[in-house]
Amino acid sequence: MPAAERHPDGGLHCGELPTTTVHVPHPPPGFVARPRLVRQLCTGVARGTVLVCGPAGYGKSSLVTDWARTDGVPVAWLSADDGDNDPARFWRHVALAVDTARPGAGERIESVLDPAAPVTAPATALINEMAGASDELVLVVDDYHRIREAAVHRSVVLLLEHAPPSFRLVLATRADPPLPLARLRAQGRLSELRAADLRFTVAEAAQLLRGTVVDLPDAAVAALDERTEGWGAGLALAALSMQGRTDVEEFVAAFSGSHRFVLDYLSEEVLDRQPEQTRTFLLETSVLDGLCGPLCDALRGSSGAQQQLEALERDNAFVHRLDDARHWWRYHHLFADLLRARLRREDPEREPELHRAAADWYQRHGFPDEAIHHALLAGEHEQAARLIEQHVEDRILRRNEAATLTRWMAELPGDVVDGRPRLSLARAVAALLGGRPDEAEPHLARIDRTPAPVEDGPYEPSVGRESSILANVAAMTAICRADLARQRGDPEAQRDFARAAAARLTTEDTVLDAIARLHVAGPDWVDGRLAEAERSLDEVVRRLTGPTGSPGLRGHGQYAAARALYNLGGVQHARGRLGAAVRTYRHGLEVIGGASAPPAGIARVGLASVLYDRDELEAAEEHASEGVALARRLTYLPPVVDGLITLARIRQARGDAAGAAEAIGDAVDAQHGVVDLRHPVEAWAARLAVADGRSADAAAWVSRQGIAVDDEPSYRRKREYLVLARVLLADGAPERATALLHRWERPAREHDRTGDIVEIGVLLGLAHDGRGDRPAALSAVADALAVAAPDRHLRVFLDEGAPMATLLRELLVGRRLEQLVGADAVPAEVLDHLSRGFARFEEPVLPPARRGAVAAPGLVEPLTAREAEVLALIADGRPNRDIAAELVITLDTVKRHVTHVLGKLAVTNRTEAVGRARRLGLLR
Repeated sequence: MPAAERHPDGGLHCGELPTTTVHVPHPPPGFVARPRLVRQLCTGVARGTVLVCGPAGYGKSSLVTDWARTDGVPVAWLSADDGDNDPARFWRHVALAVDTARPGAGERIESVLDPAAPVTAPATALINEMAGASDELVLVVDDYHRIREAAVHRSVVLLLEHAPPSFRLVLATRADPPLPLARLRAQGRLSELRAADLRFTVAEAAQLLRGTVVDLPDAAVAALDERTEGWGAGLALAALSMQGRTDVEEFVAAFSGSHRFVLDYLSEEVLDRQPEQTRTFLLETSVLDGLCGPLCDALRGSSGAQQQLEALERDNAFVHRLDDARHWWRYHHLFADLLRARLRREDPEREPELHRAAADWYQRHGFPDEAIHHALLAGEHEQAARLIEQHVEDRILRRNEAATLTRWMAELPGDVVDGRPRLSLARAVAALLGGRPDEAEPHLARIDRTPAPVEDGPYEPSVGRESSILANVAAMTAICRADLARQRGDPEAQRDFARAAAARLTTEDTVLDAIARLHVAGPDWVDGRLAEAERSLDEVVRRLTGPTGSPGLRGHGQYAAARALYNLGGVQHARGRLGAAVRTYRHGLEVIGGASAPPAGIARVGLASVLYDRDELEAAEEHASEGVALARRLTYLPPVVDGLITLARIRQARGDAAGAAEAIGDAVDAQHGVVDLRHPVEAWAARLAVADGRSADAAAWVSRQGIAVDDEPSYRRKREYLVLARVLLADGAPERATALLHRWERPAREHDRTGDIVEIGVLLGLAHDGRGDRPAALSAVADALAVAAPDRHLRVFLDEGAPMATLLRELLVGRRLEQLVGADAVPAEVLDHLSRGFARFEEPVLPPARRGAVAAPGLVEPLTAREAEVLALIADGRPNRDIAAELVITLDTVKRHVTHVLGKLAVTNRTEAVGRARRLGLLR
């Protein structure tokens, strides 16, 4: 038997704490195989959903464990506990379990764990993951009765109702869950094993009893099976009680009563027959959910626990091993309940002492959740509050487990919460990051009422002082109020609160300083003072990343740098400096250290938006899709909304109006009704409606905004007025559109906002053309092309469709463009790109290949531009991981591209692909 490792402090090292089982557990001690039930379970799994339901001690977990280890189907196993009543934690654990059976799938499911997403989003992600999969997956949730949270049940209902054929679900529970069982029965999709099925037969009882009691007569076996009514726990306890007895038949004759009385009687028999040292060990360690030698020694102030636990396992004394190294065990749930009740009855003062010792051990060994749990049970509310303060940033705010924070707070007395404003501040931050400003207000008000915070020593956040956002309560409270103002659309108040926060900062508040500066720059952005905003944001980036361009901070420091670079890129994009924005977003990816970390989603979403404007749709779609998935794992809404808007625009550009509507609807849902002046989702939805021919819907929306042609331009509402211009053009009112656009052109040119100049020029060209003034139309479009060309603002022309195609063709005929703006104003490659983009309006005989595609004789389907890049890197001998780094995409995306390349070339490996590509002239 392997010995436990030595810990540096001289004790035994317990390894990683197995708080939640996400793999098929080991068979319990005294395990008895029951083939008849395994066969039933196999048959049930084939039908879709299996409910294994029965009272405690009927062997539900043992049965499902036996089936999972013998059936051969990939199994994702989750043993639920009380902490899984937090929806985020439940689905994070499901994702971990799924990842054990389908590596990589769990990460994709976890990527949608975002406060902005509906609670059912992870279930939808799992459904999508399994849709079309050829191999099966069974998700087992053991102890499902411990789930009480309605939100979790709702997400499981969605999973049940939309599960694809490749997915199966097994629930082991003590009571019927609040799920649509009747409907599943009627549909023939539910199989059930209940207490009557789970009862031990006489033969099974004999196998269980004779594994412990030698020479037990058949009559005694039958009698015990009858008197326990086939109850596995009762049989096991009876076997334990009979160990060493000579009066076995007398014991069996006296054995009677209901389950409750039998259990009480047998537990007393078990305990009373143990040596005093073992009995005390059992009682005192019963307060623990997980048992390891060093922990039990610390709890009892003695030594030898490791040997004691190993002996209990050998003796089948209701101890279940949780790992292969024999570091961790747990008591059978029923046995633990009985031990705790006995401890509480015999020595009520000892129980809190034990919880206190457990809290101290867990705290010393870096298990904050368990330390908080035991501190609360010990009544050590100040210790629990201090631990929550120290770890809330790392364990709650980053992991989105707001329900866990709420539960902890509910168990603290009101005066403890009121005396510790960081606890209220944490809840306010969680609400604001999740886009729930109304929930944040009362927590901020509570902080204002707190006369002085409780300080029981220096505050030591787990993320480090420089990275902490809760260390400086006064500054962070002001920052929260700035963010509250931002989400309510009040940039003036946002700036005032941000400046108040800056006045309260210390030299240690590195991250808070950056966040405060972001809020100061925000109003400059939304009010069109883009040069000032860019300077401010560039200063924030330099402060965070230092002279080398890489942050020395982790955690919140890295996250703050990602946000600063995202905002800087956004301002550069708004100014029309697309090349600068691309460089900024790529710098963001370098700072984060890769394209797959959650903060990378922020940069990838920004990059997608720029690539869209450059008409690099395929790359834009990759970055937008994967960026949104990554950003959802954070608690910062703008990039999620921004990425969904870009996805909607991409789909609209490809003629997928339904897909565009779905993406923009997701963006509206993600924004939760928060006012975001930089990403006005409803305005984008209205613009897409015009593009889809639904100008009446857009006109109705414009009417509700209360805006008119003669209004003075206000940059924060620019997107709404440009929608109005498009509605006027669609409704045959080009004169009014022209007047509006001229009004907006002046400030755009005064403030050198290139992107706005190009877009307004394009719309002016269409407006003049609508008025019948073709020379003015051509002049406006030519001027817009000259401004757009240096930074490749291309999509703004292509999005206007056939009318713009007509104007562009006329500009290219008779050298009109050269006459209007000069021979070198618009490079030939820009005109070629636009010409190819507008080719579909020239009614070609055959449908053209996708823009940027690489065709060749003998190639059934052309390679896309990105696939051609991948092919070239394959030819250079680059492995997939290097290709991912080179193209700034994920490894999964590279694998997908490689698969497409091989399929289109009709080959089976990379060597064949390179050879065939050379023969087809696709490679030099």
